[in-house]
Parts: sequence; structure tokens; C-alpha cells
Amino acid sequence: MDKRGIAISIQNLTKNYGKHRGVKNLSLQVEEGDIFGFLGPNGAGKSTTIRTILGLLHFQEGTVEVLGMDVRKQSEAVLREVGYMPSEAMFYPSMRVKDVIRFAADMRGMDCSKEAAMLCERLAVDVDKKIEELSLGNRKKVSIVCAMQHKPRLFIFDEPTSGLDPLIQAAFFGLIMEYNKQGASCFLSSHVLSEIKKYCKHAAIIREGEIICSDSVENLTRTSAKRIRMIRDGKEEDFVYQGDLDELFAGFVGHHIEDIIIEEPELDEIFMHYYEE
Repeated sequence: MDKRGIAISIQNLTKNYGKHRGVKNLSLQVEEGDIFGFLGPNGAGKSTTIRTILGLLHFQEGTVEVLGMDVRKQSEAVLREVGYMPSEAMFYPSMRVKDVIRFAADMRGMDCSKEAAMLCERLAVDVDKKIEELSLGNRKKVSIVCAMQHKPRLFIFDEPTSGLDPLIQAAFFGLIMEYNKQGASCFLSSHVLSEIKKYCKHAAIIREGEIICSDSVENLTRTSAKRIRMIRDGKEEDFVYQGDLDELFAGFVGHHIEDIIIEEPELDEIFMHYYEE
């Protein structure tokens, strides 16, 4: 495929930290215009992969290209085209929000004031407060604005919605969808399966530094398993069931069901399906 149509191309990437796990022989491809989910438990290698994509980490083996550029040779050019949001939002605590946002734009040599104002309004950002006065969620909103205001070709978000309330989460993904329609690509790491299912087109699952599967979200999340939470005969029960629901319900005959919830399994339970395979 023409590399101009590839947002991220990783081939046989290996990054070692000595005794600590990094990533091993990792290959991954994200097409331009995609919203790509990156799933994995803590310590699986998500942040290592992301920092390597950004050219912030040196690696021992493999190649990493972003928008057709080699991150080893063209890291500055890559960063000009990327909007990155780390999992932890760290800013100078005594600075006011508006100064942090303007500083981020000035570092790029750009006037992003119009886009920043729109983003602050959509995300309900109080620009006059100092960073030290903000909650975790409000600091993350500032980080989102800094990552989006220059309208990059590629967004890279590392667990962006942790700490955000549901309304702001919805506003965040609304913005992602709008930028995506304008041609931007997005690489998004998350623990939240519902986010990946709702907004991402493709996804990969990483475990212990290796990609164990990469496919469309529809294929990755297709499972007949259901989590059953119920109160039966006065006792609480919580289990994962994979089979015919009619047979499950037939087994309830003669029992007093006070309450029942049937929902998708948790992300870790989806992982187990792949681990066992």
C-alpha cells in the first residue's frame, strides 16, 4: 500500500529496558483517516509504544514511520504534525490555564487562539484559573486543548478520558469525530472497551509487549459471552456465561429472581478470550 496512506507504520519494533518489559518484535499499521484503539492492561507496553511513535524513546530494533516520516531521522517534522496527550497532565502549577494554552501554541510558532477558544468552550475550560487550582479532570481538559488546538494530522492520546466526567467525555469524542471528518487520524489507548467499540474503527490488543491481535473493532469485540449479575433466592451471583440465553433462563425456573443485569464482559474478560487462544 502507498505509504502516503499510512498514518503509523511499525515494523518489528523491539525496545528493551533491561529487566523491565518493553515491547518485542511489534508490528502495527494505522491507515490515515482511521480512529485506532490501542488496548492492553497496565504494563503491557502501550505507553512505550506511544513514546516510540513520537520519537521520544530510542529503540534497539525495527522501524517506525509516522505519516511517511522516519521517527529516528525526522522526529521534529513528525512532532509538528502530531497532537499528543499523555496519560498524566503535567504543567507548571503557578501558570494560569490561558497562559499554558498560549505557551503550547507559541512553542509551535502558531496562532491557535481561535481554535483554542472553541475548544475551551466545548470542554468547559476555565482559562483564568491556575493549574494548581484544578482537579485531575480539569487538568486533562487543558491537556486536550493543547493537543488539539493546532489541528494536527494525527492525534495520539494515552488514556485521555480517565478523570473526565461523562459529559466532557462525550464532548471530547465529539471533537475527535469532527476532526476525523476533516481528515485527521487518531491513535487512542484506553482501558474502556465501550469507548473503543463506539468510536474506533480498528484496534489492536497488546499483552506483555507483543501484539496478540489487530483487526476491526467489530471483529475484535464479537463474542457471545455475557456477564450476568443477579440476585437469585436471596443470594448475589456474578458470572460470565457463554451459551444459549434461552437455556440460561430455563435454568431459572423454580428460583426467585429479584434482580438481573445482562451486559458485556469487562475488558479483562475479553482479553482472557484472546489469551486462551
